[in-house]
This record gives sequence, structure tokens and C-alpha cells, in this order.
Amino acid sequence: MMEQSPLRAKEGWHVLHLFYRVDHGTWQLLNNEERLAAKTNLATLVQETRALPSTQLLLFSFISPKADLGFMLLTDSLQQANTIEKKLTLSLGPDVLTPAFSFYSMTERSEYTTSEEEYRNDLIQTKGMPENAPEMEAALVDFRSRMAKYLQDRLYPNMADWPVFCFYPMSKRRNDQNNWYALPFADRKTLMSGHARVGRQYSGRVRQLITGATGLDDWEWGVSLFAHDAFDIKSIVYEMRFDEVSARFAEFGEFYLGVQLPLDQLLQRVQL
Repeated sequence: MMEQSPLRAKEGWHVLHLFYRVDHGTWQLLNNEERLAAKTNLATLVQETRALPSTQLLLFSFISPKADLGFMLLTDSLQQANTIEKKLTLSLGPDVLTPAFSFYSMTERSEYTTSEEEYRNDLIQTKGMPENAPEMEAALVDFRSRMAKYLQDRLYPNMADWPVFCFYPMSKRRNDQNNWYALPFADRKTLMSGHARVGRQYSGRVRQLITGATGLDDWEWGVSLFAHDAFDIKSIVYEMRFDEVSARFAEFGEFYLGVQLPLDQLLQRVQL
């Protein structure tokens, strides 16, 4: 069979959130040898996936019956994402895992990121720094370094192993009263700057990855949050509800809260 092109994006990675319910009735029909073979098959698939270059696979047990277990897959190849998704769905045998929710998106840069020119002008206007001063160049060198790391973390992230995980999809409103896409860019950027300030208050307590799905799935973005305490996730989402971006323009899908676990603990947690 001819090897297919990996279909790598111009920038960023492909991201799949795959959440399942376990059909325990089907599982009970398997004998002990079949159950062991199924779990071994999943373990092998997880190991092989994690060994692939530019690929990460995270495993979750969910708190509510909306889903039992789930995966978050990041990879540079759309062909690989598609192949792994099909294998994961059937990994424990036909009909054992029933899809409860899925979301396909891509890592992306923010269009509202501060540019070097904006940063330079801010230093001049707010700090009175002379344009050709040595400290200006030093500040710009530091800015470039920070922005390079920020862009790397947005497009090619190293996902957190923090135990508490929350995912929700969202879109911006487009109704007659509040149409995000009818706002001038400068207004949208100002609003998003205020939104980001709230998020920075949770640095060290909540790590987030925002992925884009416009034209790819039913919602426009996916938000993945990681923390050590569910209280911090509840707090940041609640506080952001009062920010104008959320209060006026945000529409949210269902929220999924889970615990990130090694595979052996995950299988025990979901009673397999």
C-alpha cells in the first residue's frame, strides 16, 4: 500500500479531543483472555503513539457520566491524527468505546499579540525611553526572546502533566446586538488585552491551550485548562465571565472535567 502524505500544516499542530463512554455490557461479554488482549492493544497503541515525533497523547478519566475516559492528541500530521483516532475508537474492541464528544482544532497564534513596534512605542510613551538608547535595544532583545517562547508554546506546546483537566468549546457571538466580527480590529484587540490580564493572574495555577477550529468543527475555539486544584479552574472561568469579552460576546459548549492519569490507573478508574 502506498504511504500517504502526512498533510502537515503551514504552521501549528493538529489537535483532537476524543471523549468516550464505556459500554460495560459489551465488556462483560468478553472473556478474561479477550479483555487482557484488548487492554494490551490499547497500551501498545498509547506507547507507539507517544513514540512518534511531534506527537503527544494525554489520557483522562472524567468526573461526570457525560464521558468515562478521553484522549487529547496533538500531532503534526493530519493523516496520523486520523489513523490514531480510528485505532483509539476500536482499541478495546468493537462497541466497547462509544464516542461521547469529539473536537478537532489546530494550535494557532493569536492575532492580538503585541507587535515589536507596539512594544517600542509603549516604552517611548509610557516610560520615556529614548528610541536610540542602549536600554531600548536591550529591552527589545528581551521582548523578542519572550515572544519567541510565547509563539513556540502556542504553536508547538509541551502539554502539562498537571492532574486536573477541563475542556470546553466556545465561539464569539454574531447577533445584531453583539457581533464580535463587526467590531474594528483595534477594539477587539483592546478587549482581548483586558481578557488576557485576567488570565495572567492565574499564572502558575492554571495552564491553558487555546486551539482554533473555525471552518474545522462546530465551534470556533477549544479551551484546554490544566491545574492542580479544580477550585482554580472554577475560579478563572468564573472571573472571566465578568470580563466584557465573555459577558458580551462568548458562547460556550459543554464543559468536561477530568483527571489526567497513567493508562493502568485509568483502566482501573473506569472499571476495566
